[in-house]
Amino acid sequence: MVHNKLKPCYYWFLLLFILACFVAPSWSETEAEILLRFKDSLANYGSQLDDWNGSGPGPCDNPNWTGVRCFKGSVFGLKLENMGLTGAIDVDALTGLQLLRTVSFMNNSFGGPFPDVKKLTSLRALYLAYNHYSGEIRDDGFTGMLALQRVFLAWNNFSGSIPKSLATLPSLFQLSLEQNHFEGRIPDFQQDFKQDGSFVNLAYNKLEGPIPYSLRKMNASLFEGNNLCGEPLPKCSSSRKKRTIIIIIVVAGSLVVLALIAAVSYILKDPAMASRFKKAEKKKPAGNVIMGKKEDQSSQHYRKLGEKAKLYFVRNDREKFQLQELLRASAEVLGSGSFGSSYKAVISSGEALVVKRFKQMNNVGKEEFREHMVRLGRLSHPNLLSLVAFYYRKEEKLLVSDFAPNGSLASHLHARRAPGEPGLDWPTRLKIIKGVAKGLAYLYNELSNLTLPHGHLKSSNVLLNHTFDPLLSDYALLPVMNKEHAQQFMVAYKSPEFSQYDRTTRKTDVWSLGILILEMLTGKFPANYLRQGKGGNADLATWVNSVVREEWTGEVFDKDMKGTKNGEGEMLKLLKIGMCCCEWDIEKRWELREALERIEELKERDSDNVEDYSSYGSEGDVYSSRAVTDDEFSFSVQA
Repeated sequence: MVHNKLKPCYYWFLLLFILACFVAPSWSETEAEILLRFKDSLANYGSQLDDWNGSGPGPCDNPNWTGVRCFKGSVFGLKLENMGLTGAIDVDALTGLQLLRTVSFMNNSFGGPFPDVKKLTSLRALYLAYNHYSGEIRDDGFTGMLALQRVFLAWNNFSGSIPKSLATLPSLFQLSLEQNHFEGRIPDFQQDFKQDGSFVNLAYNKLEGPIPYSLRKMNASLFEGNNLCGEPLPKCSSSRKKRTIIIIIVVAGSLVVLALIAAVSYILKDPAMASRFKKAEKKKPAGNVIMGKKEDQSSQHYRKLGEKAKLYFVRNDREKFQLQELLRASAEVLGSGSFGSSYKAVISSGEALVVKRFKQMNNVGKEEFREHMVRLGRLSHPNLLSLVAFYYRKEEKLLVSDFAPNGSLASHLHARRAPGEPGLDWPTRLKIIKGVAKGLAYLYNELSNLTLPHGHLKSSNVLLNHTFDPLLSDYALLPVMNKEHAQQFMVAYKSPEFSQYDRTTRKTDVWSLGILILEMLTGKFPANYLRQGKGGNADLATWVNSVVREEWTGEVFDKDMKGTKNGEGEMLKLLKIGMCCCEWDIEKRWELREALERIEELKERDSDNVEDYSSYGSEGDVYSSRAVTDDEFSFSVQA
C-alpha cells in the first residue's frame, strides 16, 4: 500500500526532472548573453554600445561595458542615460541578471506603456524619468517589489491613478512622479517618510482631494500644480468641492473668488513663473544639507560635532555664519555627480548657497588644503563661481559657494523641454562661450603654476546666473583630488594626450573648451564623457569632423538654436575655432590666447562685408588631422 501511495509522487518528480532538462539551457545563459539579448530590444544607440559584444571582454571585466555597473564580478546595475535610446526595455531578459539592483534609463526617448518592471523583484532603484512613456500604470504595477527604495518616473506622460501598489512598498522612501498627468486622489501611503532624504514629489499633475496623513510633513512645493488641500497646503473645506464652488458663485456671485481664480491662472501662465520649474533643474527635497542617504555615516559625525564644527571663510567680503546654521537650513538636492552631492541651502538671512560634499579629496593634508582653498577664495572674476567657505574633515570636505539661479548649461542643452519651450538661442550661446573663454583665461593667468588651471571644464560645470552669464565651477581642484579618482572622472583625462600618452599639458583645458564649443553648437552630448577612465575614440569632435568632410549639412547645428538669421557666418567661425581647440595633434592645437582673441571677435550677425575666412588658417597649417577648407563649409540652418 505504501508503495502505491508513493507512485504519484514519483511521477511528479520524473515530470519535473524532464522539464528541468529542457529549461536548463536558459539557466546557464551568461550575463554577457543576457545583456546582448537585452541590447537587441534597444534602438538608436549608434556607436555608444559598441563595447557590448560577445567577442571582447565580459560586461564586468576591466573596463566595464558602457553603462554596466558591477559588484564582485556580477552585474549590479545598468545606467544608460542621455543616449537618445528608443525601442522597448526587455524586462524578461533582465530577469536573468540575478544581482541586478538598479536600472536607469533617464533622459532617453522610450515611449509606449509602462514596462512590466514588477518581474524584477529584487530591484532597489528604478529611474525612467525624462522619457515619453504614456498611459495608465496598473494598480499592481509594483506588486512584489519589496526591496524597491527609489522610483523616478517624472517628466513622462503617464495618466490615470497613481498605482496603489506604490503606496504599499515597504522599502520605498524616494518617489518622483512630477510633471505627468496622474489624476484622482493620492493613495494612502503606508510608508514612514521620516528618514533623511525621503520625499514624494507629485507636483504638476491633475491630482485632487486631501493629502494623506503620511505625506503631510513633506514640503509644499512637492504638491503644487494640483488641486490638493490639507497640510502642508491650506486646509480642506467644502468650498474646495466643485459643486459647492458653483453654488457659491451662482448664489452669492462671488467676484472675489473669480478674481482669485483669474489671478492664479495668470500666475501659472506667466513665462517668468514657468521658467522657475525647468525640468532638468527639478530639485528633490533633502531634509537638510548634510544628512544625505540613509546609510550615510557622516551625518552622525556632524551631529556629534555640535558647536565645535567650524566653517573656514575664504572671502572677507561675505557675511559669516556658523556651520550649525547651514545644517539647520532648508535644503534641496541639486544633483549627485562623480565628485559628490550638491545641495541648495537658504540660510536665515535669505541668502541662497550651494554646498557640495567631496569624499575624494585626500591628496594633501589639512594645512595644504586650507592654503589651496584660501588661494581659490582670492580669485574674483565675473565668470567664476565664487568659493565662499569650506569645512575640512579627513574623510570628507564641504565646499560652500554662491547659488546660480538658472542652473547649468548642460540642463539647457540636453534636458527634455516642455512643448513650445524654446532652447538657448544663438546670441545667448555666443554670450555664454565668450564668458567661458574669459573665465578660463583668468584662471590661466592667476594659476599659472598649474598645468590644468581648470581640469574639469564641461557643460554641467558651467552655471548660469539670472542674466545667463556663465559661471565656471569645480575649477582648480586637481591639486587636492585623489589622483586615481581624478583620472577616472575628470574631463581633462578624457583628452587625446592622456588617452594616448598618459599626460596632460597646458593645452589640455583648451581641448575641453573646444569640445564645449562643439557641444553648444551641435546640441549633442560628448559621448566620451560617459566613459570612466580614458576617453573613447568616438568623441564629438570626430563626429563633427566626419560630417564636415563627408556631407556638410545643417544637421551639424542644433535645430533648437533659434536666432540664427544672418548669423551663419559667425556660427561657422565658432565651429572652426572649436575644431582648432580640440585638434588631436597638440602641436597644432591652438593656444588659449589665440582662441580667446578669435572668440572675442565674433558677433551675433554676419558683417555686411564678405570676410576672408583664410585668416583662420589654411588646411595645411591649422587643421591637420581635422583639416577642412573653406569651400567645404556650406550649410543652411533652420531659423
